Amino acid sequence: MIVSDIPVCPENIVGETAKIKVEGYRFVTLTCVELDETRVDVLYHFDRDYQMKHLRMTVLKDTPIPSISPVYFAAFLVENEIQDLFGIRFQGLAIDYDRTLYLAEDVKAAPFCKYVVLKTSATLNTPGENPS
Repeated sequence: MIVSDIPVCPENIVGETAKIKVEGYRFVTLTCVELDETRVDVLYHFDRDYQMKHLRMTVLKDTPIPSISPVYFAAFLVENEIQDLFGIRFQGLAIDYDRTLYLAEDVKAAPFCKYVVLKTSATLNTPGENPS
């Protein structure tokens, strides 16, 4: 299996995804990994004839990411899931559940994030801190 990892940014993710589709790659899935209090890695996984291609994007949690669902429609589901579980946002989703894909209350707090940044009127707090 041949694997390639290509760094991308929000400005070129849709274009790079379109190139990969023209090359005949199928969309496999996305994964998201929290790096620290402010950043996540979003990895896009593609396959063609047992050759994997991965696009890697490191972004701030409050940076909206362009959706690739206009290129690969099936991506809308996992992008919505990442919105629910990590609290980051995708812009231009083919179908946007607006963080309600999972209807449980505890999901609203981005449960897959160890570091959750909560905005209050004057301060930023992490879970367990008492907002003053």
